[in-house]
Amino acid sequence: MTVTSLVPVFALAVTTIPDAPAAPVVVPPDPSALDATALVGNACSKCHGASGVSISPLFPNLAGQPAIYIETELKLFRQRGRSDPRARAFMWGIARGLTDEQIKGVARQFSRQPPARGAPSSKPALADKGKLLYENGAKERDVEACIVCHGADGEGVDANPRVAGQHRDYFMTAMSQFRSRQRENKVMQDVSQKLTDDEIAALVEYVSTK
Repeated sequence: MTVTSLVPVFALAVTTIPDAPAAPVVVPPDPSALDATALVGNACSKCHGASGVSISPLFPNLAGQPAIYIETELKLFRQRGRSDPRARAFMWGIARGLTDEQIKGVARQFSRQPPARGAPSSKPALADKGKLLYENGAKERDVEACIVCHGADGEGVDANPRVAGQHRDYFMTAMSQFRSRQRENKVMQDVSQKLTDDEIAALVEYVSTK
């Protein structure tokens, strides 16, 4: 048999191999089609827990937060008005397609949940120092008492957040980001820059017990 006689046989064999099936295309659900309950269950709960008590100390508890605070923050995320690293990594993408009505619904749902409760401190002297600073501020350095914006029990006032029972790690990170101006909020930027590292640690310790 000559070499040329093999060519058509080889070509015929190649054409008989069936095409591989196409891989299925997975299309994520459109967030704009979800109501508040579905949003909380499908998106928010992955970090903040279904009840608003977060599954990681790196993410804030949202249970019992004032609705207006959650609503304000979600709108900031949507318009990229917060540029701290976790806002960029997580919340910009999640919030970008949310409608005003969805934002109101999510805020209302989390605000109605029983808030997380603080745990006893293993550093009571540090917590006591934080309590004094929280309630009285440091007038000699023009540091306002935290109680003015966050309430006597850390419950939050108006659009200012609930800080009671917040995770130590999250609260410490937030204060660090305010101080370095990674996170936008002029009042908190000014306050955090006037506080020492020990004072911030004391506030974090006290607030986490509430």
